[in-house]
Amino acid sequence: MSIPSFRSIWISDTHLGTKNLQSRQLLDFLEKTESEFLYLTGDILDLLQAQKRWHWPEVNDRIVKTVFDKAKNGTKVIYIPGNHDHVLRKFCGNTINHIQIEHQVIHTTASGRRYLVIHGDKFDPVIQNSPWLAGIGSSVYNMLLVVNRWVNLGRRAMGKEYHSLSAWLKHQVKIAVNYMGRFEEVVVQEAEACEVDGLICGHIHRAGIRTMGSMLYNNSGDWVESCTALAESKEGHLGIIEWNKDLFWVEQLSGDQDYEHLYSKRCLASSN
Repeated sequence: MSIPSFRSIWISDTHLGTKNLQSRQLLDFLEKTESEFLYLTGDILDLLQAQKRWHWPEVNDRIVKTVFDKAKNGTKVIYIPGNHDHVLRKFCGNTINHIQIEHQVIHTTASGRRYLVIHGDKFDPVIQNSPWLAGIGSSVYNMLLVVNRWVNLGRRAMGKEYHSLSAWLKHQVKIAVNYMGRFEEVVVQEAEACEVDGLICGHIHRAGIRTMGSMLYNNSGDWVESCTALAESKEGHLGIIEWNKDLFWVEQLSGDQDYEHLYSKRCLASSN
């Protein structure tokens, strides 16, 4: 059976080691897609959680093995640590089991556009200036995710689709919306300083593609709430995959448009 093949895929914020990861969906995604480049853009392993209560079911071993197999079989895998797996930053510049570890990289698409690829936590003012507040926010967020699991168990029993309560709250609460907007502005300023065409990051668990000034901002989202990834077609187009049930795309077009939630069933992948 043919599977979707891309030039590049970016995933972030899987938080392996926690109960919040939607592990079955992530494994299914990794097994059913191929790419020349696979970027793991931070918070893949939740090593902060390892200091508290480590959750590691058998499916996590299969996820890790699938990534290692991809790297061994020719996929160029680049790991860019985030704030939850920051201890791996001491290995930046090294290649371990065919996986290249870097602080940040510049990716050139098939169409010649250059994108700065980072996790994004170093531009988060809460993490940098008030780590105690970030800890409180993380605890509240984790509690919301627990409530979210129970709510969706009930919805599933009633035959209803998955709904992310925590994501909905983040997009409704003004302070959270302002925080995410400010984060996007700051990381775009970094991209401008690097003289590239745009930026690709994770960290805030909110997938999106949008034009900001002369820059194209891209966020790969997460595998805790939304099960999203960013991908590049063989021709160099960027789009967002939402892997809950079907492939849905946000295709990069020209002009000042907000690509958030503009999903279409036009797949940019080629079949192998």
